[in-house]
Amino acid sequence: MEQITEKAYAKINLGLDVLRRRPDGYHEVKMIMQTVGICDMLTVKKSEKEGITLTVGQAPLPCNKDNLIYKAADMVKDKFAITEGVEISLEKNIPIAAGMAGGSSDAAAVFRAMNRLFDLHMSLADMQQMGVKIGADIPYCIMGGTALSEGIGEVLSALPAPPDAYLLIAKPDIDVSTKFVYENLHADTLSYHPDIDGMVEALQKADLQGITQRMGNVLETVTEKNYPVIKEIKDLMKEKGAENSLMSGSGPTVFGIYTHKEKAGEAYEAIINRKLAKQVFVTEFVKPEYTPEYA
Repeated sequence: MEQITEKAYAKINLGLDVLRRRPDGYHEVKMIMQTVGICDMLTVKKSEKEGITLTVGQAPLPCNKDNLIYKAADMVKDKFAITEGVEISLEKNIPIAAGMAGGSSDAAAVFRAMNRLFDLHMSLADMQQMGVKIGADIPYCIMGGTALSEGIGEVLSALPAPPDAYLLIAKPDIDVSTKFVYENLHADTLSYHPDIDGMVEALQKADLQGITQRMGNVLETVTEKNYPVIKEIKDLMKEKGAENSLMSGSGPTVFGIYTHKEKAGEAYEAIINRKLAKQVFVTEFVKPEYTPEYA
């Protein structure tokens, strides 16, 4: 086997709560993570050239150690004393700086691909323990699917997938700094916290309405205030028939959940026509494709 191609799926947060700021500066979170059907494609192959060569197509991303893809490959090469060179090419489809864990998902795909390519026999847990050292979302992205995420995001509990539905995802043409959002969030004074435990129960009962009724993201208290277009998109999605809509992560991406594809399509057209976002997708929930080869 000389090369592996992996799909790196985007995620949304069906619910996102921040419990407190820890003494080490990290935030304690409680989130419901969900994989969706927008994905980057990563091809990892052995190379006669030394080191790591990364190409990112037309994406405005670094091709050096500032990129999580590079960091993940470098970590694996170092841990297993791999002397062969590695060439990685990225086909970017997930919006950048969107609150959809695109970079973390790409890094997760590198761990999975190199595990298979070099026959490293890493378990899911092995890869997650490595991944958290370079990004809190990477352990989740390695497993994918539906999960309760706690701690700084690294304490994961797999959950049943939501019932089938259609998702409308829109990323407005703005960039939001995650650092800015968390620095301006005052977790100790929040008056609202989403019912994450109730959403877990709704997922276990396959109750779509119970899930959508409990959607909430405390980071909206910062991001919406600074970027009003986020609320505009949320309101439009609901006006056009969404069961509910929410900002994902620290934003600015907004998603709506629909039971009818036609309604999602109408909302898609309305968002494009009103020029609220250029990157707009109709997609669905995705169950994890990855089964640990070496459990």
